[in-house]
Amino acid sequence: MSTEEVDWDEYYGGPSRSIQRREALDILALAKELAALPEGMLDQVPLNESLRQQVNEARRITQPIAHKRQVQYLAKHLRKHEEDIPAIRLAVDAPKQEKRRATAQLHHAESWRDRLIAEGDEAITALLAEHPQADRQQLRQLVRQALSEAKADKPPAASRQIFRLIRELLG
Repeated sequence: MSTEEVDWDEYYGGPSRSIQRREALDILALAKELAALPEGMLDQVPLNESLRQQVNEARRITQPIAHKRQVQYLAKHLRKHEEDIPAIRLAVDAPKQEKRRATAQLHHAESWRDRLIAEGDEAITALLAEHPQADRQQLRQLVRQALSEAKADKPPAASRQIFRLIRELLG
């Protein structure tokens, strides 16, 4: 029998203690996140009545040691409702993913703005290839204005306008 065919969980009588510990710590982290969520976001999380009561109790307690103990108790209740955890985690992580996506979109717009100012007409042509609805003349004018503002040490008003224009194109 080769090692590839062995089911180690079955061989050792279940998952290792380190795996069990990691899973318990993940659920504890989820309990901490639930206790820290604002009320509006907490309403979006699919919690049954007993879990919702435990979360509210953890949110109500402010004394640090008692709060920690209550969050651990909440984690214990979460482990009892193991089948609900994927849906709960998905609802808790959704706003984080949306924020990451928005941040990535802003970084993309910044990189286009910087590229337009640095490369000029070549970058404008590349941007127009991706977004043909953009106005070439307006972009060229704003890039020239941004370069002249940078040389004269003026505030970057044209650069900001380019950024807004690109955000609208990408949005």
